[in-house]
Amino acid sequence: MKTLEGKVALVTGASRGIGEYVSLELGRAGAAVAVAARSEEVKDKRLPGTIHSVAQAIKDEGGQAAGIYMDMRDPESIAAGVAKTVELFGRVDIIVNNAAILVPGSIESIQPRHIDLIWQVDLRGPILLIREALPHLRAAGGGHIINVSSRAGVFPGPGPYDNPRAGGPFYGMVKAGLQAALSQSLAMELQSANISVNVLAPGPDQDAGNLFAENDPQKPTLEFERADAMAKGTRWICEQGPEFTGHILFDEDLCREKGL
Repeated sequence: MKTLEGKVALVTGASRGIGEYVSLELGRAGAAVAVAARSEEVKDKRLPGTIHSVAQAIKDEGGQAAGIYMDMRDPESIAAGVAKTVELFGRVDIIVNNAAILVPGSIESIQPRHIDLIWQVDLRGPILLIREALPHLRAAGGGHIINVSSRAGVFPGPGPYDNPRAGGPFYGMVKAGLQAALSQSLAMELQSANISVNVLAPGPDQDAGNLFAENDPQKPTLEFERADAMAKGTRWICEQGPEFTGHILFDEDLCREKGL
């Protein structure tokens, strides 16, 4: 059933992994999809997929899609990507902030440039994209913003700790800011404009990005986990009315609760 017929979705980090699965599912629901990322060609065997291959897959299933180059570190690229989406499809109804990067490291080992990279891609980029998209969401009479978070953004409270997390605190730090402080603040701010803001987080997933560092660059495994629960959960959220806002959701829990 084409429950999102006539809607236009912009999905970041959409050349592979969660973004690819979300884009395909929104396309099956009838939305025209702007498949946004930097990957216009495969430059590393460990990172298969491009914005053009995902857009073509949507078209092959009878949907509408276009690959949109977007660098989440570059404000001008973000603005140009939103403008191109509106030029091609006439509107924007759905924003899925999925693009993210994780650079492992402790407080002592991580480099300042990596702190800048995580902050710029994982938090500043979504803020700038939402800001650019808002006039178009308002013009459409409302819409949905979905910020993809992580269980790393949920913290355990006071210690001592039996199982300290590996990988450093920075990814979890920005995801915590994205899901609670930013998303719920925006949900309150934008509810009068019929724009819902929700958070959806995946389980521990083994996708191309998460396996990148340990994957063999010459003979990489391409057996990545599917992101069906994220795709179904995203579609379900986009099918709800604007009053469904301010939620922090986890993909498998949501699919189980709603029978998706």
